[in-house]
Amino acid sequence: MSESPLKVWLEHDGSLLRLQLARPKANIIDAAMISALSSALKSASGASRLRAVLLDAQGPHFSFGASVEEHMPDLCAEMLASLHTLIKQMLDCPVPILVAIQGQCLGGGLEVACGGDLLFAHPEAKMGQPEIKLGVFAPAASCLLPARIGAAQAQDLLWSGRSIDGGEAYRIGLVNELADDPTSAALAWFEKYLQGGSASSLRLAVKAVQADAVDQLKTRLDTVEALYIQDLMETHDAVEGLQAFVEKRAANWEHR
Repeated sequence: MSESPLKVWLEHDGSLLRLQLARPKANIIDAAMISALSSALKSASGASRLRAVLLDAQGPHFSFGASVEEHMPDLCAEMLASLHTLIKQMLDCPVPILVAIQGQCLGGGLEVACGGDLLFAHPEAKMGQPEIKLGVFAPAASCLLPARIGAAQAQDLLWSGRSIDGGEAYRIGLVNELADDPTSAALAWFEKYLQGGSASSLRLAVKAVQADAVDQLKTRLDTVEALYIQDLMETHDAVEGLQAFVEKRAANWEHR
């Protein structure tokens, strides 16, 4: 049996669930990684002492993104459904999800990160949604980024496909804190603010903040997923862009 793509453990007397992407250096968000993340969140969500989840990654990079091969027409419906189920699961998490980001955090990797609550990043981390450069768009990010950083900032990132460093991400509100060691910073925040408090009260505080916003995001995810599958993937350029990436060549856009 192949080694799990995700390291999972509890610490701080069972009050902190640690999830660590464990396929460096790329930490690709593929079907195996999505399944492992989903299973880990499901198994721990009912633990009464749990106060937070900390998601980070082994190696120099958080994640290069989703598997492009799994986004080809014959696989993309299944891939998006599983990824979006995971994102919804993260949005529904009863305790805060802290995310520590280093190196590149792109595409599906940034979508997973934005499924969390508080983001801690290295100043030189690179975050972006480059999907438009492949002739597609980022469905989950199209929902999550406007809610997190506002429409104007989200449009910039989603339509340009450019990456930003930790400093700009902090300035626009994408990340909450910059640190040379993001995991240590996230742990320190947990220990200072969450570890000593009531887990049951925290869960209600999380629910109070999220309220209707999570339901709206989940509905938008369904709408955008349908747009991707039923409209985008029926175009020449979407398929051409993905195929060109896999074949390491320039895309031949026909604008249709």
